[in-house]
Amino acid sequence: MSKYANSEVLVSTDWVAQHKTDSQVVIAEVDVDTKAYDEGHVPGAIGWNWQTQLCDTVQRDIIPKNEMEKLMRDSGIANDTTVVLYGDNNNWFAAWAFWQMKIYGHKDVRIMDGGRKKWVAEGREMSKDKPAPKAASYKAGAPDQSLRAYLPQVQEAMKNGVAMVDVRSGDEFTGKILSPPGLPETCQRGGHIPGAKNIPWISACNEDGTFKSFEELKALYGNKGITPEKEVIAYCRIGERSSHTWFVLKYLLGFKNVKNYDGSWTEWGNLVAAPVEKGA
Repeated sequence: MSKYANSEVLVSTDWVAQHKTDSQVVIAEVDVDTKAYDEGHVPGAIGWNWQTQLCDTVQRDIIPKNEMEKLMRDSGIANDTTVVLYGDNNNWFAAWAFWQMKIYGHKDVRIMDGGRKKWVAEGREMSKDKPAPKAASYKAGAPDQSLRAYLPQVQEAMKNGVAMVDVRSGDEFTGKILSPPGLPETCQRGGHIPGAKNIPWISACNEDGTFKSFEELKALYGNKGITPEKEVIAYCRIGERSSHTWFVLKYLLGFKNVKNYDGSWTEWGNLVAAPVEKGA
């Protein structure tokens, strides 16, 4: 069975158990909030709140460079630190953090395969202790905009037939529902960007939360015409699920030109006169 294109970006729960106290390793649990973290987490792991620490709290955007540097410093992360991310929802928000850390140029960032779900299912040690890291020195790089798609780029991409992957559920893609149950960020219109292929993010995962094999992933996307030589844009509702698919395409399958459109459907579905397709 083929290895992933960049297998070093994934670590197992065994690896984390063995290396969680290494001085050059920082483990971070990334969730939509820190309730799950407070109930118990990988011993020694810090907790990051997606809503308040990994989003700009004034305008809709990723966190600015100075805030990224502060988060890293306060988390005890230096530029040469190995950072291992994991979280709830099969690593939705861990992938979002990974994407942002790559935008700002962090070299060694990895994801724990299977996330919180697998760690808990294996009955591994959990802790409620919150570490107090010693502040580190950190300098973020200039944002790598090649990893991100903005609205004008997506509009041009649609006109030019660029491959787009809508990673939402089938019911969101067809317009039957506007958002997953219980999630507030929504839109005025349901449906999808014309020409987009619906490959739900969860399709890339096994039942235990781990990523499917290289061959399975290659077939999953290839069968919908999403192949490595193409420019690809992934989107969802607010950009977190599509960061998961972005990670799969760019790092596990080795696509050279894949972007995450984090404006996603809450931007497109609220845009006056934006073209929308409904149905499968």
